[in-house]
Amino acid sequence: MSNVRVLPLLEPDVVPCCPPLNERPLTAEEAVRTAAMFKALSDPVRLRLFSAVASYEGGEACVCDISDVGVSQPTVSHHLKKLKEAGLLTSERRGTWVYYRVEPSVLAGMSKVLGQYAA
Repeated sequence: MSNVRVLPLLEPDVVPCCPPLNERPLTAEEAVRTAAMFKALSDPVRLRLFSAVASYEGGEACVCDISDVGVSQPTVSHHLKKLKEAGLLTSERRGTWVYYRVEPSVLAGMSKVLGQYAA
């Protein structure tokens, strides 16, 4: 007899950081918040790290598995910290390693900001 339970998947609440860009002008606060997210992704090393976490099997990656981006470990830590500060990643320490996950609701919200232009 197995004690494995299947839990239903819950859709994360998608709260955009601001309205779609073609809906109305952004407030100063919305512009600051949105710019911080896009600024964090504007660095090639951060974008590679973000992509490595986002595409990792299971949706989370140990820092030990994604740190091969051509810079030293302290620099990797700095860039991961910037991605966390922008709200794009979450992390959890397990023993000596830190595991990172993409924050799906924030990513979906950013997508909605630009989504109006995709049509």
